[in-house]
Amino acid sequence: MSQSANYSEAFYRQYAQRYAEVSHNFIQSVYIRSSHPALKGDTDLLDRLQEIVPDGSRGLDAGCGAGARDVFYYWQKGYDILGVDAVEENIEEARRLHPEIADRVTVADLRQPLDYPDHSFDFVMCNAVIQHIAPDIALSVTIPEFARLLKSGGVLQLMFKNGDGTATIYDRDYGTDRTFQLYDADEVIGLLAERGLSVIPAEGDKLGGVMYFTDPKPMDHCVFFARKEE
Repeated sequence: MSQSANYSEAFYRQYAQRYAEVSHNFIQSVYIRSSHPALKGDTDLLDRLQEIVPDGSRGLDAGCGAGARDVFYYWQKGYDILGVDAVEENIEEARRLHPEIADRVTVADLRQPLDYPDHSFDFVMCNAVIQHIAPDIALSVTIPEFARLLKSGGVLQLMFKNGDGTATIYDRDYGTDRTFQLYDADEVIGLLAERGLSVIPAEGDKLGGVMYFTDPKPMDHCVFFARKEE
């Protein structure tokens, strides 16, 4: 476990309730810059995934975060979605805020293989999570697991902090410094291609392709949708 992973888990244990508040109120979820004109914030990604993946589909939010905002959102929309997170306090906060999904969120460490059979899900989401995992583990375990879990034709939504090395920034919404692992988009996309996933291109003005944005902290991110070959 890297120092940034240790720091990250300690952060979430301490700030789980505040993180859920920031997440559910979309305080850091409106982007200040974006490479795609239709990508203004998290709600645009939520909407686009629903266009790509029909309701009723089985999904996994890998690293659902404190409060499991997106698990609750998609469950309300009729998706058969589960959520996992490595930090017990994050799952406890999800069950406190949304008791309706208490049996859908569990503790699991993305640095280890997940306890689901191959081809379990129609879609997997992993948003701003691998930034807390050391690259040797994320690239050899975490991301390959997403490919293993997807059904043929399944969709991965992957978001990560973009760049090289690590970055530490003061987060005013929590009043503390935070450290993140940065990832190169080409390396991540190449790894997925080796496992049969290709980036879903843009369709007209709809979100697609490899997209970049800057959040209010500010930190640079990459996000895309990728489909597993039939």
